[in-house]
Amino acid sequence: MNRLPKTAIVFAGPLMLAGCASLKLPAADPALNPANVVIPSRFAFAPDLAAQDRNNVEALLPAGDPAFAELRSMALGNGPDNAPNLAAALARVDAARALAAGASAGRLPYVGVNSNIGASRTNPSSIGGALPPGISIDRYRTSFGGNITASWDPDIFKQLRNSERAASIRVNAAAADAAAVRQSLIAEIAGNVTDWRTLSAREAVLNKDIATAQELLRLTRVRVKAGLSPGFDSVQAESLLLQAQAQSTPLPGERARIIGALVTLTGKPATEVMQSLENAAIIQDVGAASMVAASVPAAMLRARPDVAAAEARLAAADADIAVAAAARFPKLTLSGTLGLLAFALGDIFSADTVIGTLGSGIAAPLLDFGRIEAEIDGSKARAKEAFANYRSAVFTALGDAETAYGQTAASRSEITALERQRSVEKDAVYLAGIRYKGGLNDFRTVLNAQRQLNALNANIETIKGRHARARIALWLALGGS
Repeated sequence: MNRLPKTAIVFAGPLMLAGCASLKLPAADPALNPANVVIPSRFAFAPDLAAQDRNNVEALLPAGDPAFAELRSMALGNGPDNAPNLAAALARVDAARALAAGASAGRLPYVGVNSNIGASRTNPSSIGGALPPGISIDRYRTSFGGNITASWDPDIFKQLRNSERAASIRVNAAAADAAAVRQSLIAEIAGNVTDWRTLSAREAVLNKDIATAQELLRLTRVRVKAGLSPGFDSVQAESLLLQAQAQSTPLPGERARIIGALVTLTGKPATEVMQSLENAAIIQDVGAASMVAASVPAAMLRARPDVAAAEARLAAADADIAVAAAARFPKLTLSGTLGLLAFALGDIFSADTVIGTLGSGIAAPLLDFGRIEAEIDGSKARAKEAFANYRSAVFTALGDAETAYGQTAASRSEITALERQRSVEKDAVYLAGIRYKGGLNDFRTVLNAQRQLNALNANIETIKGRHARARIALWLALGGS
């Protein structure tokens, strides 16, 4: 009769017991499928442009501005000197990769090595009965040993495998988070550079207003001195000059705010930031051709890293449910030891000193009083939360895109209307000046016309800055690049 090998006997019992357990794990909740989030087929506020205009998303940024290009390069540079927020996000990616590597290694056998030296003393009286004549024992004994140990969990119920899957998915989520931080960083730098250029344009308008007011003041003083106008005209002209000069006083404070923001974003000192901002800018077109249409909302969502991160966390939460559920089932462990044990240092490598063990163990919950079910319920609740976060990310992205499209179109239309109005106001200022010199109008008419034109010029530059900001927001909403 054939007998089973001893090693087979060691493993047969646990394997049979493990095989008796049900392999049924809780199925994923179909209600938490990302496909259940219904998205529209098109954007309500997106312009209807030709297909060739649909992929030019990068044109929404002030890419032609040398200050933006330089500051972006500063912030995205490799090494520890890059932007602090981005560096922290990249560190989180490395941490997630380390956890994934640890989870992957947990599925492989563990092999260790140890060595020992021990000394012992035996009490003869501890041996029951008297020893035969001529027989003695060695009361003092020294042992020398070394072992190679190995253990392995075959992961019959895929607990380790699902844990590895969840950790790997979280690496993708961390990478998507880092991409979102990178895009937000680029958008903030672009926005602050745009604010700086808008500030410079406003300053140029104010300087022109100051020069115009100075010329009006000179003209009124000449006319007052000649007796052609009342002295109140020069007082009004001086008031216009002081008003234009007062409007330029907040500009240094606004510049300091922008520089401070860029220092935070780039992780560079203010001197380097200011040096970059001194580069001349290239004015962007704000016409209809500068608009960019998205293909479809679904394509926009695929490009959004925040949506990708939320979807990855939902998938990881689903894997966590399987990890928690696997704790219901028996856990099998295979282990073995191969070593040497000698009582004299010179004998340690002899054939008789080789020792070894081979074994298996199985552990299963018997009475946990609901602990495992509580873990499963908690994992399911976290999966529901992850689905809610994913749905929120989707509709946040859709809302961002609709808002950016609407604001970009509205500001472009506003600029067009104000440009037409400015043309009329320039004519009004010119005609008022001619009539004033001819004695047909009083100076108040000239003053009011000039003030209205000054305010309109400043407003146009502000709206242009708002339009550029809206374009940057649209770039970010569409997933950047």
